[in-house]
Amino acid sequence: MVTAEVRERVQASFDRQGLMEHLGARISYVGAGEVHIQLPTRPEVTQQHGYFHAGATSSIADSAGGYAAFTLFPEGTSVLTVEFKLNLLAPAEGDYLEAVGTVIKPGRTLTICRLEVFAITPTTRTLVAAGQQTLIQIEARTER
Repeated sequence: MVTAEVRERVQASFDRQGLMEHLGARISYVGAGEVHIQLPTRPEVTQQHGYFHAGATSSIADSAGGYAAFTLFPEGTSVLTVEFKLNLLAPAEGDYLEAVGTVIKPGRTLTICRLEVFAITPTTRTLVAAGQQTLIQIEARTER
């Protein structure tokens, strides 16, 4: 379980991300070592066949994993992605995408997360992308 302070710190950092705002993404769940981000479908986040674009899919996966790690970091620190790999498993189509970032190995400096992205409709939840990510804990800097 995360404290209200951690939830607020995660949300405040997320709210400073111009890309997430531009995409229309929002955090839907914050737990200890786990964060969910939802992205509603709209023409601006699709590719030429009408599926969610891989760039939008990978962006919310990256942020979900980053914030999952951030929930475990101490006050006065921040998070940066070192690397991630994402396999696209099926065409991403639905009412919205839900990216789930889950910490699988926390560390003092590096943290490893599992990334999953699901396409959601009223009757289905389809895994459309899966991957892994490495994040680094850094000293907090002045945020924009």
